[in-house]
Amino acid sequence: MPTPRPTTERAAVVVTGMAVTTAFGRGTDALRAALAAGEPAFADVTRFDVSRRRAKRAAHLPGDPVLLDELGDLLSQAIDQAGLDAATAAATPLLAARHSDASWPRQPLTAQADCHSAATGSALAARAGLRDARRTYTNACVAASTALADAAALIASGRAERVAVAAGYLVDQDVFALFDAGRALADDGALRSFSAGRRGLLLGDGMAAVILESASAAERRGALPLARLLGWGRAGDAYHVCQPHPEGHGMARALTAALARADRAPEEVDYLNAHGTGTSYNDSAEAAAIHRAFGAHASRLPVSSTKSLTGHTLEASGLVEFAVSVLVLQEGLLPVNAGYTGQDPDCRLDLVTDAPRRLKPTTVVSLNAAFGGANTALVLGAV
Repeated sequence: MPTPRPTTERAAVVVTGMAVTTAFGRGTDALRAALAAGEPAFADVTRFDVSRRRAKRAAHLPGDPVLLDELGDLLSQAIDQAGLDAATAAATPLLAARHSDASWPRQPLTAQADCHSAATGSALAARAGLRDARRTYTNACVAASTALADAAALIASGRAERVAVAAGYLVDQDVFALFDAGRALADDGALRSFSAGRRGLLLGDGMAAVILESASAAERRGALPLARLLGWGRAGDAYHVCQPHPEGHGMARALTAALARADRAPEEVDYLNAHGTGTSYNDSAEAAAIHRAFGAHASRLPVSSTKSLTGHTLEASGLVEFAVSVLVLQEGLLPVNAGYTGQDPDCRLDLVTDAPRRLKPTTVVSLNAAFGGANTALVLGAV
């Protein structure tokens, strides 16, 4: 298949295949049902010993799943849903996002060359029958959303007809210990995004794969899009190594850039899937960013953080929450902001509390932020 030539016109980007796994279970239908039920997936950690930890809970699958196996299965599901034949898949590049493998530095030096993130991305592409892994992203909680933005830019500019994106994180002992020692994990067993009395985040298993392609390429194949990726924005605030700017400057710039690229006014957005980690600094800064970017519409914009249901899936969160946003467009049901105990004066938002809210949105936004002041926003549209 010839490589598409760049054009001066921006190609429309659509989602034609999607698969996702969280602690609720394997497959998109498990997540769909969980979002409708609105009950968090947190339970006592059984994957490793937490008897000496402050926090005892996370959202994880039973047993000890293998990340590459799980992602390989999800990519196969997404490729099948998109209707890609073997030859088309073999011409499709992969952008992958993942957490660093905790076992890598413990391997013998002779084996480490085959264990780093770029090598595992290449192995994943080969396993799924894709062309190659152009990049593997490890830039914290915006790894997957950065991969999505780069994939969309490749397609919109005409440099690729379609791109596969995969991302994954499995709750592991090293990160759990690190976050617990830093008192970032909620010791009351709940992730209470934007809530008064919130006590921190909780980790969660999350893996997803999507196929993005140009609308014209999908139409030629007769593929039915699941959603449109209308716009994307990225911005940094360089305020602090692990705290966002308290006024949300970076997140607000990412939101404004994404809306401008999508050609959408703030009041045209029907729902925002927030980063919402349940930490004091993030949630108040994010609320400030939403008000800064959306102005008067911020008080009327429904907001929830599905991390309150799935846990924080770290490098995979941008893609897991992108999948949530697609399901919101399809189902017309806004996920609940679980664990809410009352309003924080610094987080005055129209939060979806108590139960999912019925609404048929046409435009939704997914917002993510990361250590180091990195911020991303993605605007999705219904088909």
